[in-house]
Amino acid sequence: MKTSKTYRLKAEGMDELFTELEQKYIIYAPVRVRGGGRYAKQDLILYRPVYRYEEIEYAERSTYPMKEVLTPITQTLFYFTEDEYRESKMKGEKDILVFGRACDINSIKIQDQIYLKNGDIEDYFYKRKRDRIKFALMECKDQFDGCFCCSVGANITDMHSIAVSFGENVYVEVVDDDFNAYFKNCQLSDYKIKFPKENELKINYPVIDNIVIANKLKKHPMWDEFDDRCIACGSCTVACSTCTCFETTDIVYSQNEQVGERRRTCSSCMLDEFDKVAGGHSFRTKTSEKYRYKILHKVYGHGARFHTGPMCVGCGRCSARCPELISYPETLNKLSKAIEEIKQEEGIDDVK
Repeated sequence: MKTSKTYRLKAEGMDELFTELEQKYIIYAPVRVRGGGRYAKQDLILYRPVYRYEEIEYAERSTYPMKEVLTPITQTLFYFTEDEYRESKMKGEKDILVFGRACDINSIKIQDQIYLKNGDIEDYFYKRKRDRIKFALMECKDQFDGCFCCSVGANITDMHSIAVSFGENVYVEVVDDDFNAYFKNCQLSDYKIKFPKENELKINYPVIDNIVIANKLKKHPMWDEFDDRCIACGSCTVACSTCTCFETTDIVYSQNEQVGERRRTCSSCMLDEFDKVAGGHSFRTKTSEKYRYKILHKVYGHGARFHTGPMCVGCGRCSARCPELISYPETLNKLSKAIEEIKQEEGIDDVK
């Protein structure tokens, strides 16, 4: 079991700490972008490199998730000519320290499963960055609208190296012994970082443990309403902490068609033509089918593959970003009711 020490610092002490940490780490944290939001005068909170303590936006949930540090919206995988290719290089040689809440850090477990444990081959471009990342836990003192991390067990994590409680006095709990050296001149404290114990929003997360139920749900009428409500914009999946869909594209340079690069770009199963295959066939042409696929993958498909529970950490970003105000928690409630209906119709009583 890991032992930890907690240190008390002032804001100016945190800036000195960042200066020391920058010798080894690039530090990422949520940063407020003034006027950068969807609507006029609305701000945006994104993960960006930070250099001072006051740059960190800790009082509000970030608009987009931590995953963009590991898997940017667009990244070049390799460059090619007519007879050879070269892998893209990582910028700089420093390790990375990322500030995030418990749900954000837990979402990386799901990213790890998909990129590193989904078959016999690890994703090289993901792993080379993942191996250089450590996490700084941001203590959650307030509830955010739509959060339900406690309902999916994402409210507690042990993946962090340090944990920070923000405020006039800053408390830093050091879990990784490698970080104690940065605090040798700091005052010790008996403060312990707290994890959320209960959310205002409580979800009875649906459990699909029977293939009969899974197949019946595909035809349930609960999905029909989303043909009218959902516009298949993909905002929910871009904002999702755990979604990993991407597309790869070869970009040929205009001056020389024998030279170019292959890029990986964030995509979404909610977008038209995402599932188009050779011959022009698409598996899901209706919006309700796309939405059904997304939900059932999170509730059933991922768990059936990895046996680690739902593909969700209850961060609430998907609902917050939906321009049509579709509530993911309410969809889960409807799904739970549909499961009970099917069980009664089929005479199923929790049979696997």
